[in-house]
Amino acid sequence: MSSPALRGGGLPRTVLRLHRSALLTWTVFVAGASGWLVWLTEVTGKGRDTQGLPCAGACGTLRLLTDYPNQLAWAGDLIGYGFVGVAAFAGGALIGRELESGTAWLAWTQGITPARWLTAKLALPALAVTAGGTVLVLVFRWAFGADPDPSWHFAWTWDIAFMARGPLLVAYALCALAVGTLTGLLLRRALAALGVAAGAMWLLNTVLTSYRFRLWPAVTRTGPHAFDIPDDVALVNEGGDGRGRFATYQPPSHFWPLHLTETAIVLSVAALAVLLSYHLLRLRTKPSA
Repeated sequence: MSSPALRGGGLPRTVLRLHRSALLTWTVFVAGASGWLVWLTEVTGKGRDTQGLPCAGACGTLRLLTDYPNQLAWAGDLIGYGFVGVAAFAGGALIGRELESGTAWLAWTQGITPARWLTAKLALPALAVTAGGTVLVLVFRWAFGADPDPSWHFAWTWDIAFMARGPLLVAYALCALAVGTLTGLLLRRALAALGVAAGAMWLLNTVLTSYRFRLWPAVTRTGPHAFDIPDDVALVNEGGDGRGRFATYQPPSHFWPLHLTETAIVLSVAALAVLLSYHLLRLRTKPSA
């Protein structure tokens, strides 16, 4: 007889109850990071002119702690690499722990098909990740654009500014969820899946970041003599010889083509990981002949 708690709407409620601590942690993370950005923009950023107080040898340390660009960079790093935590959670707590402890197998004997179990496991975290990631993107875009110093906006090539100003941030979080799920199904050990999932997402991000500015046709400039390259571009390549010089770079106007191209790649990896997860689960739970 199937358990009433696992029938109908009971399965989503069960998943929510099992992982309410993770949901609470994610909510606190989103609220805390958003609040930090608001504070930096409305208090720290606007009060920079009043921070030049006399000091001795500690001036460098004080500026490092209170300087607006540095604090914005720290907040951006916290937001941008949050997907590593999502991957660790998905591989460890969401999937790996239930397979290791046997609770997943128990659910499958209570009238819940493996495919339905996995769908519930993916759908609710995906909804939370998408909602929270969207909030972080909107707040970061507002904070990034609020600084009146035009030199700061040359930082569009900064890894976190590139990622957190559009859907790429959400794409990385969804991909981390999918990769963590696949890792948990493969390893069926919480701790091992946690580490491998986080490492796999870090590697994916490292590879894509290194090729980021080659994902869209770049601007090439040539000339018989040395020339100045604009400060606000992403330099891809430059060189020259006795016959002239050349430079290949991405201008700021290419931000969205580059951003959306990388987003499409990351979402494709996520979709592939989800398909492989369902296929692997079907093979693992297929009744033996």
